[in-house]
Amino acid sequence: MIEKIGFVGVGRMGANMARRLQECGYSVTVVHDANQAAAQSVAEELHCTATQHLHEVTAMADVILTVVSDDAAMKQIYQGGLLKRARGKLFINFATITPAVHRWVESKCLSKGADSLEACMASSITQARQGSLYLMCGGKPEVYERARPLLEKLGPSPRYIGESGKAAEVKALVNMVMNTNTAALAEGLGLGSALGLDLTMLREVFGQTGARSGVLQTDGEDMQNRDHSCFFSAAHAAKDSGIALKLAREEGLHLPVAAATLKQYQRLVKAGLGELDKSGIAELTFPGRTN
Repeated sequence: MIEKIGFVGVGRMGANMARRLQECGYSVTVVHDANQAAAQSVAEELHCTATQHLHEVTAMADVILTVVSDDAAMKQIYQGGLLKRARGKLFINFATITPAVHRWVESKCLSKGADSLEACMASSITQARQGSLYLMCGGKPEVYERARPLLEKLGPSPRYIGESGKAAEVKALVNMVMNTNTAALAEGLGLGSALGLDLTMLREVFGQTGARSGVLQTDGEDMQNRDHSCFFSAAHAAKDSGIALKLAREEGLHLPVAAATLKQYQRLVKAGLGELDKSGIAELTFPGRTN
């Protein structure tokens, strides 16, 4: 744990990952975020440096963890100075972005004598804080082995998927299926509400039958109670379903259920509700709500 750790992106996920690693004995030395106030707050809490300059993150750390929002943000940081004097450094990218951009990052890092690994997360804020993330990793096997001791502090059983881009493909499919399950649950509970059924009873029945799903446990009660505190935003759900559908088009596949789910999440974003949790899709299906 003598390696010094830097973070680019200390929003809800990144900040909790930084807290977790520091508690595990790693030295978090520097943080950067487009939201300077957020970076400064985390830096004060962890007694490290907040910098506005990406090259200073690389200069002050041996391992740089990036937790950013999308392809554009990822390209911006890697073209904005993060790879200055990067030789020998390890970059671990936790963002849900397209496989092509993960491959692009790896090529950029290799050209600078640095290592890169994708570590796609299929968990949320609570798991980031507890160190119980489920991580799907892609890149060179030897780079995965280099990163594994640190990864195991963030999630007990990281999964090596394959070469760069492959973990991102799996993550896109995970989120596509999760999003369609969420949309279906919202429709089932919405129809149950319209029929005057007791929704607590209905959720219990769903849980004992083929209607059971992970999102029933995480989102069902929130849909019923209109509690959409954000753990995974509707805007991110739309982005990730879009990534999966782009992969499908490239393979010549038509996925009508996933496409319909994407349209629902896009409706939510267009209505100005993109920062609700993904459970907010129920606002489009329950009678008397936004539909």
